[in-house]
Amino acid sequence: MREVLVVANRTLGGAKLLEAVRERAAAGDVRFRLVVPQSNPSAGLVIYDEAVHESAQARVDLALSLVTGESIDATGEVGDADPFLATMDAIATRRPDEILISTHPAVSSGWLRRDLVERIRNASGLPVEHIVVDIEQEGFPFKVTLVLASKTLGGDELLQRLGQKAAGGERRLFVVIVPQPDGSGGAPQVARARLATMLDRLHSAGLVGSGMIGDPDPYTAAVNALELFRVDDVVISTLPDQRSGWMRSNLIERVQHMTSAPVEHVVVDLQPSTTAASAA
Repeated sequence: MREVLVVANRTLGGAKLLEAVRERAAAGDVRFRLVVPQSNPSAGLVIYDEAVHESAQARVDLALSLVTGESIDATGEVGDADPFLATMDAIATRRPDEILISTHPAVSSGWLRRDLVERIRNASGLPVEHIVVDIEQEGFPFKVTLVLASKTLGGDELLQRLGQKAAGGERRLFVVIVPQPDGSGGAPQVARARLATMLDRLHSAGLVGSGMIGDPDPYTAAVNALELFRVDDVVISTLPDQRSGWMRSNLIERVQHMTSAPVEHVVVDLQPSTTAASAA
């Protein structure tokens, strides 16, 4: 069986790259190995290394969900932040028959400024196809919704709203960001448990999603996520009114002011109302 190595990061999911993968899959007897080098954040923006790695893993998970849904044989991994080293490491481990490298156009591609494609060709001696994906002009062949939530992840209101968005006609992927609870030594474990439970709920509902834990400050978590992912809209889920620390800090308005993407607020009341309690 032939093996094709696919190297991509922010252009992952672009229509031209998906088309190239589908063409090869249609020929049969081929499997794909995806390598996503970790992203470097914009200059001046401080993002934890763990968050950078997790965002790359989320891209891997979402991409594999897309192609395996089409019965394409694929696996994936997060690679070194240097795309050359990430590619050469994968070549040494897997020894593929062909390499697909997807980049932004030359005017905006850091990979091309470093002559990545030619360096890989020369160093590997393997066939290398360069696929240019202009996300700014073409967009993705699906919508991406960023979901920011923590305590309310178990609420039915949030899952129902995401299901409604997915039923809107266009294919939709969900990236779930769970800020770590503040002031607790076990905060990362709590956030990871909430994330895992939510992803299970999404998958059980037939929705495609992945995610990561974020900074304890929900605004910082949102800023970091919008740096690491290209999204079409944002859903923020909170407890009602003054029971929500996020609402008391005007989180919804602050996020609306720092992104051009539509921001939707979903309220989840985890406590039964007085009327419902009295009726019971």
